[in-house]
Amino acid sequence: MQDNATEVTAAGIARLAGVGRAAVSNWRRRHADFPKPVGGTETSPSFALAEVEAWLRDQGKLAEVPLRERVWQQLAGHPEGPVTALTHAGCVLLLIHDRPTVWLDVSAGSDERLAELLPGALGEVLMPRFGAASGVNTPRAGVVGGSDAVNTPGGVNPDPAVHTPTAPALLSSGPLLRGAAELAAEAGARQTFEFLLGRHLDANPRQYTLTPADLAGLMADLAGPARTVLDPACGTGALLRAVTPRADQELYAQDSAPELAALTALRLALHTRAGVRGAAGDTLRADAFPELRADAVLCHPPFNERNWGHDELAYDPRWEYGFPARTESELAWVQHALARLKDGGTAVLLMPPAAASRRSGRRIRADLLRRGALRAVAALPVGAAPPYNIPLHLWVLRRPEKAPAQPEVLLVDTGQFAGEGRGGPDWRAVREAVLDAWRGFDGAGTLEERPGLARSLPVIELLDDDVDLAPARHLPPPAAAEGTGALTAVRDHLGATLRLTADLTPPAAEAAHPVPRWPLTTIGELARGGALVMRAGGNGGHTRVPVLTDHDVLAGTAPSGTLPESDEEAVLAEPGDVVVPVLGGGSMARVIDDATGGAALGRNLVLLRPDPTALDPWFLAGFLRGTANNRQASSYASTATRLDVRRLQLPRLPLDEQRRYGARFRALDEFERALRRAGRLGEQLVRGMYDGLTDGTVAPD
Repeated sequence: MQDNATEVTAAGIARLAGVGRAAVSNWRRRHADFPKPVGGTETSPSFALAEVEAWLRDQGKLAEVPLRERVWQQLAGHPEGPVTALTHAGCVLLLIHDRPTVWLDVSAGSDERLAELLPGALGEVLMPRFGAASGVNTPRAGVVGGSDAVNTPGGVNPDPAVHTPTAPALLSSGPLLRGAAELAAEAGARQTFEFLLGRHLDANPRQYTLTPADLAGLMADLAGPARTVLDPACGTGALLRAVTPRADQELYAQDSAPELAALTALRLALHTRAGVRGAAGDTLRADAFPELRADAVLCHPPFNERNWGHDELAYDPRWEYGFPARTESELAWVQHALARLKDGGTAVLLMPPAAASRRSGRRIRADLLRRGALRAVAALPVGAAPPYNIPLHLWVLRRPEKAPAQPEVLLVDTGQFAGEGRGGPDWRAVREAVLDAWRGFDGAGTLEERPGLARSLPVIELLDDDVDLAPARHLPPPAAAEGTGALTAVRDHLGATLRLTADLTPPAAEAAHPVPRWPLTTIGELARGGALVMRAGGNGGHTRVPVLTDHDVLAGTAPSGTLPESDEEAVLAEPGDVVVPVLGGGSMARVIDDATGGAALGRNLVLLRPDPTALDPWFLAGFLRGTANNRQASSYASTATRLDVRRLQLPRLPLDEQRRYGARFRALDEFERALRRAGRLGEQLVRGMYDGLTDGTVAPD
């Protein structure tokens, strides 16, 4: 199969060349020899990757396609779709990971030979890793890392999530598989799969509901160390991947989407030597592990599902705490998790806040409380996980070995740790607050009150007509002295900031006579000439590195975002870099300072790294903010404006003259920052005064 069977979209071409999509559209219009579409639609055509690569190289716009980009474009343009391609690549990467010499043998020769020999080689790896087909008892080798007789729940292995691809199916994947193997030789098999999976998830954000890595880590820590762990709605496997590994561990995963079950199983097998059991199927209707009794269950279930099996499952034995109403699918998942736990086992579920207070679920909530199954409810900040506009809850449950004499339940509210704007929450503070409260409560069965943050309540106090478990409704406000003291500090800070703003107010403007007519150049020309380096952000994820988002740049705030979970290398900003947002139509550029240096560049941002011997960064940023400059470099769609950074213009000035302009631009930036800080402090003071007056902690006089 020839490599030119791989197709690439205009967005893929832009990524290959490091330009915006508007530049690709211009090339198509201006160059008669630009490759013709070979597929797609009239509004979204696709092109042969090999033809595009050759054209870019002939035009001097591309020296060599990076290996990562080549493999990604082969996957994204696969004739059977990216999910099939990703599954094929994952199987081969697992073969390379487990038996690299076998891969070297089967990959020698043509793609036809590779496709013919590969199914047998893959079967020898996939069978021991994931088990046999449904209804077949297998030796313990069916679980990763084991050697004795299998103890699959019920004595029957579910149909494995990963099946060996056939030779005809693999034939079209030859170039992709060879490219993935080459990339694995550089970066490792696991890292290669994480990169490809991360790119796929990032390219299709509306198709998948993801569990952020920080949240997954918190849920795994709440569950504690466990030998057997189940995720009955595994998605892309983020929760099981966050579990602390141990030598004798077994991981069970099920998802209603077969492609997600397969990708999760492959991801876990590449990530850990633990036993991996993956299965595809509707968990509530067709549970793959009915006899499992796990140490822990982690679950991010689908929310607000009406068609979850209410009519078919009326007499299901899992409804130990009551038959869930049609509108209470989440309580069905809660009881499924409890049914799959051994006595004393712990389940942690991500829940919508409505599940804590809907009247249709009050009887089940009451029984969960009475019998000591529901141990804690923790409200997360807004922005913790999708849907990002509501504060989701974590429920911590434990299958009771015996009914407690005087049970209490822990309530935690971490809403105060929400980030500004579209930024994510302060995960370090959230983790510390939740885990510290849970560990203290779990050890003693009670927790001393922490105003505004956490408390434990006797269950009897919650067993009223509503059985409302929303933490905010039961937690006392912060101490009055602390609240008024904080307001006084905000007021003092605001006064100092307003005085600084007055000092930084620019002097009266003086007209320039005559108006200068500078010779102009563009960012694209400066990049080609080596005066600056241009990089696009948002392609990789460093979970421990703060991420600068386009909102942070526009609002002048600290890095607050996250990148898609991936082992791809992120673009890290350095002091003196200039960062430009490309969406929204605003005129903005930000010079990176020492405090922001080291942050990863988020999506929809372009980084410009000027050569300090040729360009002053403040001069560069200042002229990029000109309204007329942005207008001539922008393209307009029906719902958005996109900036082509390469078309932005700069005057050709000596470095000394650049620095003179740069000093003035820097002073304007300081004034702008002071204005923003004063605005935020003013809003904080007003909000605090309203809260204090209405809750009685501030006297009206």
